[in-house]
Formats: sequence, structure tokens, C-alpha cells
Amino acid sequence: MVQNAAVMQLKQKALENRAKSKPIEELIQKSLNELGKAVPSHLSAERLVRIALTTIRLNPSLADCTKESFLGALFQSAQLGLEPNVEGQAYIIAYNNSRNVNGKWVKVKEAQFQIGYKGYIELFYRHGNSVSIDMHTVYENDIFEYEYGTDAKLKHIPVFKNRGEVVAYYAVAKMKNGGSLFKVMPKEECIAHGKTHSKCYDAKTDTFDKNSPWYKDPDAMCKKTVLIQLVKLLPKSIELQKALAMDNTTKVTVRPDMFEVQDETNWEDENTITVELPPTEETGA
Repeated sequence: MVQNAAVMQLKQKALENRAKSKPIEELIQKSLNELGKAVPSHLSAERLVRIALTTIRLNPSLADCTKESFLGALFQSAQLGLEPNVEGQAYIIAYNNSRNVNGKWVKVKEAQFQIGYKGYIELFYRHGNSVSIDMHTVYENDIFEYEYGTDAKLKHIPVFKNRGEVVAYYAVAKMKNGGSLFKVMPKEECIAHGKTHSKCYDAKTDTFDKNSPWYKDPDAMCKKTVLIQLVKLLPKSIELQKALAMDNTTKVTVRPDMFEVQDETNWEDENTITVELPPTEETGA
């Protein structure tokens, strides 16, 4: 009987989530009809609906977000050709955004679009002049030397055992003209960058929200941080330029070019934190 009750609860929850997602399905269909070629030609309305439903299934709190913000995040992801929850390329994350409604500040659950470091790698390889990009983690017992300047060089020899604690991250990119660039960031600098630029950091407690990517997978977020700093130094494709501007944004309007839509994230409110990081389709965690 207990088992049957649990099954019934799961079915009821699934029906509730489906009911919540129905308006989003209808909004996707309507928006695509209005915008026409607002998304790449390979993405049909049916495909976008499937992506939206999968994203909500993996992260049910997104069904509680405003439909406009979820649609804005979905279209940003679609226009960059990065599907959310696919190998960590991109994420749609629910969080509490502060809004001024009739002169009073209130918390509104909205969806924010975030690009994973694998998404930036994917966009880099679409550049006509790209050859390769590589990222590594440096441990305290590794042999590691680097030097910037006119005779820049980088040497990293990992040890096989007892590597110690993580001390730094770096990314190296090679271009077809024979040039290469690299960026090195100490772990502390990466974490400090996250505290400054992430909505999931609570300055009062000096901690990241336990459901945020910075808390769940700080290694991946540090890699993303150093990769973004390297990308800023490289010749950028239009896609990469737009990605840098669209990452970590909340948009509540859908247009043919989502790059032109204003970011509605309230970056001034230190108490605005991420609500939940969706698991990946592959791991489920």
C-alpha cells in the first residue's frame, strides 16, 4: 500500500508538471510562428518543445518561473545552437530575481541562461581559424612553469601519484595562422571571480548556494572562468561575441536576434541567489 501511494504521488507530480509546462508549449509555438527564422533552421517547433519539456523534467522548479523568462533563455540557447543539459553545453537555471512592481521590490522566480565551458569550446571550434583548444587543472605537486611576455611559454608535467591540492587552471588555444595564446589563473582568483560575478554567491555567509553550479561543480566553473578570460583575448567569431554577452542573462522578450534583448537580471541585489542547478541528461545528477 505504501508503495502504491508513492507511485500515485509520482504520477500526480508528473501531471502537475505537465500542466505547468502546457502554457510554455503553447507560447513556444506562438513565438515561432511570429518570429519565423528567429532560430536555426534545424530547430523546429517540435524540437524546441521537446527540449523545453526535457529541461523542465530535469529541473521542475523551472515550471514555476515566468513563462517569458523561460522562453527567453530557451531561445538564447537555441540561437547559439547549444542545447541545455546536453553534455554541459548550456543550462537554464531557476533563481529568484528582484523586481520593482508598483514601487515595491519583490522576488520573482525567473529563468537565467548560462553557458557551460563545453559550450564555449563548441563555439570556438565553429570559428574558421580555430585549430585546437585545451584546458587543464594544475595540482600543487605537478611540475608547472609559465611566463607571459614577448617570449611566452608554458610547461606542465603532471605527476602520477600524490598530486596534492588544486592550485590553478589554464587554457591554451591554437589558431590556423600558427599563433597560440594561453591563460593561467590561480584557483583563488577563479573563486574570487565567481563570488564577484555569480548570482549564487551570498556575501553575508561567504558561501555559494548549495544548489548552484559553483557549489556542486566548482572545478567546472573554474575551467569556464579561465576559458572565458582566454576567449576574450582571441579573434572572436560573431557567435562567440554574442555568447559572451548573453551568458548569465535573464531576458523576458523574444526577438529574431536575442543578442539585442536587454538583460533583466538584477545584479545589485546580493540576496538574489540561484534556486536549482539542473542535472545533466547523462548523469541525472
